[in-house]
Amino acid sequence: MSRPLSPALADVRCARVAYGDRHDSIPAAIGSGTAMARLLDAARGLDPIRTAIIHPCDGNSLMGAIKARDAGAIEPLLVGPKAKILAAAAELGVGLDGTELIDTPHSHAAAETAMALALTGKVAALMKGALHTQEILAAAVRQETGLRTERRMSHVYALDVPNHSKALFITDAAVNIAPSLADKRDIVQNAIDLCHALGIPEPKVAVLSAVETVSPKIASTVDAAALCKMAERGQITGGLVDGPLAIDNAVSGPAAVTKHIVSPVAGDADVLVVPDLVSGNLLAKQLVHLAGAKAAGLILGARVPIVVTSRSDGERSRVASCAMAQILAHYRAATLGAFLRSAAGLDPDHGSAGRR
Repeated sequence: MSRPLSPALADVRCARVAYGDRHDSIPAAIGSGTAMARLLDAARGLDPIRTAIIHPCDGNSLMGAIKARDAGAIEPLLVGPKAKILAAAAELGVGLDGTELIDTPHSHAAAETAMALALTGKVAALMKGALHTQEILAAAVRQETGLRTERRMSHVYALDVPNHSKALFITDAAVNIAPSLADKRDIVQNAIDLCHALGIPEPKVAVLSAVETVSPKIASTVDAAALCKMAERGQITGGLVDGPLAIDNAVSGPAAVTKHIVSPVAGDADVLVVPDLVSGNLLAKQLVHLAGAKAAGLILGARVPIVVTSRSDGERSRVASCAMAQILAHYRAATLGAFLRSAAGLDPDHGSAGRR
């Protein structure tokens, strides 16, 4: 018998009900274990999403896709040089029977082909293989053939940190090198929207700097204050935004109390918005390699989620990233479906037409 669904995953369940479950019950494991385990549990029962794996020509990227397929997160479509992909599979000792493969001459062509598949709705997500993130981004941002939306693309790391009470979402540590205030607005909104899909109804967003007070000499504190005002005026929605906050009082209640910071975000942040790519990359990789955090990563703001992990990340990180993309894709489909039904005046309970 399944346990009652925890409030933190209620929105994920709503998306699953609207989109269609393979099972009627929620796994009993939800609400117990680590944050990464809860993420994987939340994805169970959802149909796998068709995902283009871009240039999976080494063991890590190919095995990550295979493991994500075996976990039920994705239905992989391998895009890249056929000979190299088959050689990687042979080295791993795995067969690719039943797995579709599109042959391309090189990594650039693989990225372009994957964009076309996403643009025409043939895949619901993309996944980075053995190529640089910049190659994917270059194809994704092209005006006519890319996946641009009204939002700026940004990366979010979901980190399961030992001895911390909940997952932390760090953004942006991989895409935007020195984001402007307008860029940061989109970075914050992308992260909030991801949290909604993962069942966090009102994520707490800490905009980080070195200090907790606004100083014209430290540009990141001025941006933080502006982002808070933008949230106050409805330019950022769906979360609680506060800053500037230093990393200690963003994640530690005692540190916030010691510094006399009164804030619903301080000491309990879900999302950590870093000043720039360098600081975010350092923070995320320090947590992974020095504190033993488990990571998952997505690029958001494109027409489909793009699974992007570090080349040094293991299979579990890649599987968790695919599960996160799976949940997000189902959530978006459910949200769009609900919007279209509402716009058409359809009764969500009975499917009958009629204006309210």
